[in-house]
Amino acid sequence: MIRTQISLSEQDYELARREAADLDISFAELVRRAIRRMLPTPREPAWMRYAGCVQSGNAHSSETIDDIVYGAKD
Repeated sequence: MIRTQISLSEQDYELARREAADLDISFAELVRRAIRRMLPTPREPAWMRYAGCVQSGNAHSSETIDDIVYGAKD
């Protein structure tokens, strides 16, 4: 494991420290998890990290994905 140093604002540090305490993990583990969440897995294309983050509000939207992506046909 490589040791590194980061700089945070006092507010960000306190929020992260409290979150780590709430999760019962170390501050360092919280930072490692946050970084892992942002990075693509070795086999996963970078764009896949955004998959599923957009919601249409329609539970049946997957049935009409072409209409959603390209617009309804005239």
